[in-house]
Amino acid sequence: MKNVLLKTFFFLALIALAAESASAKSNGIDKIKRAGVLTVGVKDDVPGFGYLNPDTKEYEGLEIDIAKAIAKHILGSESKVNFVTVTAKNRSAFINQDKVDIVIATFTVTEERKQGYDFSDIYYTDSVGIMVKKSSGITSFKNLENKKVGVTQGSMTTSTIKNAAIKEGVFLNCVTYPSNQTLKDALSHGEIDAFCIDNSILHGYIDDSLLILPEHYDEMMYAVAIKKDNSAVTKQVNEVIRTLIKTGELDKLLTKHRLKF
Repeated sequence: MKNVLLKTFFFLALIALAAESASAKSNGIDKIKRAGVLTVGVKDDVPGFGYLNPDTKEYEGLEIDIAKAIAKHILGSESKVNFVTVTAKNRSAFINQDKVDIVIATFTVTEERKQGYDFSDIYYTDSVGIMVKKSSGITSFKNLENKKVGVTQGSMTTSTIKNAAIKEGVFLNCVTYPSNQTLKDALSHGEIDAFCIDNSILHGYIDDSLLILPEHYDEMMYAVAIKKDNSAVTKQVNEVIRTLIKTGELDKLLTKHRLKF
């Protein structure tokens, strides 16, 4: 009888532990409220989306404004947000290791990524583009034969541009760099012949000496990335995004940050 009681006790304890664990996952919003601040992974080198202004030392961009709106919705003030710089290479680890509550960093939604994270509603749709120097004489994808094309580490761009090369029958050499700024610098210094990434990001780096090629590839849909099974957080984030869309505020932010092309 004693053994039966012990087994029953342990069985109930396991059920309680599982329920507590499930509750913690689904109510990640409570963790944010206890901390009193929303910690958000953002880019610091993507003008228009997430950019650390060297003059003001402040983050700015569409994704920064979305993060502030989420902080206001959850915590009552847009100032209760802590920005942490992430890259395409490390942003996944920051989510899984709980270094951030959410990531808003030009994170493209894919079916594969949906297996590892929860994603919010889409807040921006883009496509992959290519930027070159006007002086290079490159005016189309076909001209990239045997050229060096720079891409960001950890981004979806590499597979997109390689697939495009196969379809176009063009051989090119993809070279990876740790950030968008290092890619831009590599293009300026002649280390690479082309800078390939999402079209809207390219527009943030364009100047009179550069040209964005007419070809665009794939559809890149940006969403807020959240640790898997954090349903409460996902729900709150979606409420904010849907409100921004419904009220027209998202459209105003796109205009503000020059993201309407």
